[in-house]
Amino acid sequence: MTDTTSALIRRYQDELAARQQQGLWRQSGDNAVAESWRNFAGNDYLGLAQDPRLVKRAQQHLERWGVGATASPVVSGFTAAHQSLCDQLCDWLGYSQALLFNSGFAANQALLFTLLGKDDVLFQDKLNHASLIEAGVLSPATQRRFRHNDMAHLCQLLAKQTHPSASLIVSEGVFSMDGDISLTERLAAIANQSGTLWALDDAHGIGVLGQEGEGSISRGARPDILIVTFGKALGVAGAAVLASPTIIDYLRQFARHYVYSTAMPPAQAALIEDAIKLARTENWRRETLSAHAEQLAQGLHDWLETTSAFEPHAGNRQPLPQLLATPSPIKPLIIGDLAALQQVNHALMKAHIRVGAIRPPTVPANTARLRISLSAQHQKTDITALIEALKPVLACDKACEVTP
Repeated sequence: MTDTTSALIRRYQDELAARQQQGLWRQSGDNAVAESWRNFAGNDYLGLAQDPRLVKRAQQHLERWGVGATASPVVSGFTAAHQSLCDQLCDWLGYSQALLFNSGFAANQALLFTLLGKDDVLFQDKLNHASLIEAGVLSPATQRRFRHNDMAHLCQLLAKQTHPSASLIVSEGVFSMDGDISLTERLAAIANQSGTLWALDDAHGIGVLGQEGEGSISRGARPDILIVTFGKALGVAGAAVLASPTIIDYLRQFARHYVYSTAMPPAQAALIEDAIKLARTENWRRETLSAHAEQLAQGLHDWLETTSAFEPHAGNRQPLPQLLATPSPIKPLIIGDLAALQQVNHALMKAHIRVGAIRPPTVPANTARLRISLSAQHQKTDITALIEALKPVLACDKACEVTP
């Protein structure tokens, strides 16, 4: 073993020490929330992950299909359960074809690695998910990032193209850290005017937005390529890309993440279809989320600034903390300073409440935040408990400091 002498190991040790000193250390292990705790840290927006009917159906599907697909979908891993899920997705979301992946990360990376060549240009919102940004950096295409939801900036970047090239615009339906939504109608218009394909990652919008939970497409604009995931509002796992036959066939032929990965278990595919049926028909879940959001905002009204957007570069001009008013179940509480965030999070943990404490580099400097994630599984008493736990610590001036 050369661990103690390897230059790589020494570099890893230095970078690990620096991360600890910066207060940015991530920890795995058993992060599950005990049954006695209130969980505002997950993405189970519709409360389906623990639904007793789905638990029972999971057992039935395992007995029918077994526990694994055993092979790539282009070998022998694609079953009637997978096809049935694809058919359900197309019926629900109005696309002609769908392709299944084991995760949203894999779907996003497969999409950008496969569809873009060295002469192409990729335009991405600066707040897109890490899977998209990383894929853009590693893809052979030239990546250009436009300011968050700034359509004028996107148009400027498109206009700067000095020679004709194939282009793809990528944004998100609901942004995971701010909880706000993309300007889909403007994106569609710009893509149409410039002859550019556009794709939308709707991981946090699917199941939540729309009368039947159809997500961001419920707002009118339909992207050329739609990415949806099954591990958030639908409570299971996996992802799908929906698009025209030409795009799906191209991915099926050339996407290495699809061709060279074992297919998702057929029992999982069947369970996702069950979850979709509940998401489509049980609108009370979305109504419950709206009621929870209103209760949270009203309960913290006298203790916080409330705004629909946050500008990280405004520094001390913006009073903190701020609760962002969003159309999604993601309710960011911007604290600003890392030490203040830790103070607030510690108070919540003492009250047996789990909330995601999000720090740089996941979010910009001076925008450390609590990512409050609402679920239809929450009761009014859970929201009240969160409000009461936040009030005393938010009243402390130290929780409002921002590091210059």
